[in-house]
Amino acid sequence: MAQPALGPAPAEGPCPTPPDGSIHPVDEKLAPSRLLPAALQHIAAMYAGVVTPPLIIGQAVGLDTAGLTRLIAAGLLIAGCATILQTLGIGGFAGNRLPFVNAASSAGIAPMLAIAETSAPGHQLPAIYGAVLVAGVCCLLVGPFFGRLLRFFPPLVTGVVITLIGVTLMPVPVSWAQGGDKTAADFGAMKYLALAAFTLSVILVIQRFGRGFLKQVALLMGLLIGTLAAIPFGLADFSALRSAPLAALPTPFAFGAPEFQPAAILSLCIVMLVLMTESSAGMLALGEICDRPTDGRTITRGLRTDGIATLVGPVFGGFPTSAFAQNVGVVSLTKVRSRYVVATAGGALLILGVFPVLGAVVSLVPMPVLGGAGIVLFGSIAVSGIRTLSEAGLDDSSNIILVAVALGAGIIPLAAPGFYAGFPSWAQTVLGSGISAGALVAVLLNLFFHHLGTHSRSAVALKSS
Repeated sequence: MAQPALGPAPAEGPCPTPPDGSIHPVDEKLAPSRLLPAALQHIAAMYAGVVTPPLIIGQAVGLDTAGLTRLIAAGLLIAGCATILQTLGIGGFAGNRLPFVNAASSAGIAPMLAIAETSAPGHQLPAIYGAVLVAGVCCLLVGPFFGRLLRFFPPLVTGVVITLIGVTLMPVPVSWAQGGDKTAADFGAMKYLALAAFTLSVILVIQRFGRGFLKQVALLMGLLIGTLAAIPFGLADFSALRSAPLAALPTPFAFGAPEFQPAAILSLCIVMLVLMTESSAGMLALGEICDRPTDGRTITRGLRTDGIATLVGPVFGGFPTSAFAQNVGVVSLTKVRSRYVVATAGGALLILGVFPVLGAVVSLVPMPVLGGAGIVLFGSIAVSGIRTLSEAGLDDSSNIILVAVALGAGIIPLAAPGFYAGFPSWAQTVLGSGISAGALVAVLLNLFFHHLGTHSRSAVALKSS
């Protein structure tokens, strides 16, 4: 079976310099006048994605403003530490030393919401964090051998999963656009829908007519302008700023000691394998963009960083950590390949995490404004999955059937939330998440069609691996 071309193993320690002795663009240390604006672009590209998981999970488990602020601060802190570790590295142990951003991935949101729904009040976050801890251990154990497992996660499988992530999450921004609180008497009121539509319109206008940096931060500008527009109508709550501490380090296990539920663990371990596939693909792509081809040891060090961040994150309130594909796009677009630019962006995220009052600013964004922006954010995830599937050999009838059945299995929990009500609780947790259900079906069908005695089909399934 074909394996990804990983190339020869490099020597341990610092990355090699070009043969002529010049500094490789990846290792270039830019002047502050170039370094800071370039780092700001990376922060702008990833910030909304970093705060999305804590915002969604925090709202789902009913955290108050103070708890939501702590959760956001923890997400920023872990993202900053993981990004610094990834870009600067620790000897030959961890860090791919590429301009690679790491933070909590949106791919884990839907399974974590399913865990929260099947857990008793007060045990939701502990159950999530217990599963995340084990997923981190899984990543550390499997990482060194993951190159051999990539054949089981070709674009055919990852495309299905990424598409389902976007589709499964779409009810979240729709609920936000209606006010966020389904028990409120004015849920779905026209004032909320109008604010969400206004925010979405701002993002579309900036994306259409903006240029350069303004176009890159269209999502953030939409959030800012939408929040400002909400103030005159009394739809923005500033109480979080008054109660948030200026500076504070996250408290270990502030949301309770982790609890270990087998079904929840299985669900997030599956998601972790998908995240590892995305990270590996991101490293391979970034290596090509930076003219520093990614080899096996680089992938191992990069995945080890994912595992460390995912393992340590729950201690302080973080979630599964992986690569941010949008920042790979920033490197490709700007041609700035210095890993120190991304390390600086990681340092800024770390500082934001140490000052909870800055995280509280994010929690000021009204739910309808988040809803308007969320339609763009989660819709773009689904588009990424569709783009991956378009390169996965869908001219083969077996692949069409595989994708059709896997997508159908993933959409069942969305179309019929009570479909698995009669199943055991562990099965409800796994199958009740469209991402987990779709991923399981896609992997099993990929094995059935392309790995069980049918070698001729493998090339089609792995065409773009």
